[in-house]
Amino acid sequence: MADAFDDEVEQTVTIGEYIEELEAEELEADLVLGGDDGKECTYASGYMKRQAIFSCLTCVPGGNTGVCTACSLTCHDGHEVVELWTKRNFRCDCGNSKFGDVLCRLYPDKDPENLENSYNHNFKGSYCTCGRPYPDPDAKEQVEMIQCCVCEDWFHEDHLGLNSTNEIPRDEEGEPFYDDFICQECAVTFSFLKFYPASIWASSKQKCTLQVGNIDGNVHAHGSSGCIDKGKIENGVVVHKTLVNDFNTDSVCGSMPNGKNYVNGESAQNNATFEVSKENTDGEEHDLKCSLDVDINVVSTIIEKKEPLFLSRKWRNLLCKCRTCSGFYSQKGIGYLVDKEDSIEEYEKIAKQKRETKLQQQEGAELNFLNTLDHVQKIEILSGIADMKNEFLSFLESFDTSKPVTSEDIRAVFENLAKKKKQRLS
Repeated sequence: MADAFDDEVEQTVTIGEYIEELEAEELEADLVLGGDDGKECTYASGYMKRQAIFSCLTCVPGGNTGVCTACSLTCHDGHEVVELWTKRNFRCDCGNSKFGDVLCRLYPDKDPENLENSYNHNFKGSYCTCGRPYPDPDAKEQVEMIQCCVCEDWFHEDHLGLNSTNEIPRDEEGEPFYDDFICQECAVTFSFLKFYPASIWASSKQKCTLQVGNIDGNVHAHGSSGCIDKGKIENGVVVHKTLVNDFNTDSVCGSMPNGKNYVNGESAQNNATFEVSKENTDGEEHDLKCSLDVDINVVSTIIEKKEPLFLSRKWRNLLCKCRTCSGFYSQKGIGYLVDKEDSIEEYEKIAKQKRETKLQQQEGAELNFLNTLDHVQKIEILSGIADMKNEFLSFLESFDTSKPVTSEDIRAVFENLAKKKKQRLS
């Protein structure tokens, strides 16, 4: 019976713990919103590299618009709003032609459409390959989802295209320890990552076994099951592919167009010479040496199978930035991956800096306010703070901890403070 009674007693927290919880919630909100105070529409900033975006289904049920934080609070308060976390290269749509006659209250003079904006089914409140909402009203228990760093859609762990969720890299306590995730559809474009060192992966399970070679102008890729792909090379690019299952996996594959030999039994990443290409710091353009030492246009067409990728921390720093690779990123529309400001890590870093600046400004404003007061006014404020502290301590000492604190209790505390102040002044 005693245990049952203990379960019914509400948990209590100290004032210090309550303040710490509030500060943690404020920090979390600042990280999601990028430190945006929600006072000005971001439209004037153009297509921002990354910002918090919301979709208003009340104004645009089709879910093909996105609005910034300030507009979600000012123009769409009380509406059915879908929180999308962050989106890259996005410009606020609020009040444009998609909203009919409804104009933005904060920035009404906008172009009819933002042609560079990209929308997926998240804007309709649907996520993952299953297209379910989040939170899911039909789910007995809400399951957390993970976001693809390329398409920015969110996925349930059991819908990633894996044989088992046990294949997801986790630490000893079962917590995910990868830094970025690329879904199986987006991973098709990223087959070239298999030629980077094993340190790029969050798990040794994804260690590359892809073999590449060139025989008489034909490029071959083979793994444990033999040659899985063949294509004619023209100007360094595979122009047609056929499945070849009877390739002799014990023979030498030959060499790629750059003259590098690849022998079965050794992975391409072990043969490739890897050097991290460095960005220029002297303001001059340099043709950096390719870190991969393979033709990225060729290897990008070779796919073993569709599977999600789990990447380690700082993996973007290892991406080659030579002219050829940079051109490939641009062609595939993934140039943002070598932009430091695109990462969530950098986004949150900037948000923390904005938060620190804001807190310092608040402290400065408080000090400036105190400096405007005379000696008597300062003493009165300090006395009021001391009275409030003593009153709360007295309340906590006399309070029955088996009962919850009610609004009436708090009101009584402030009424006692007012009485004491009145007595002191009379």
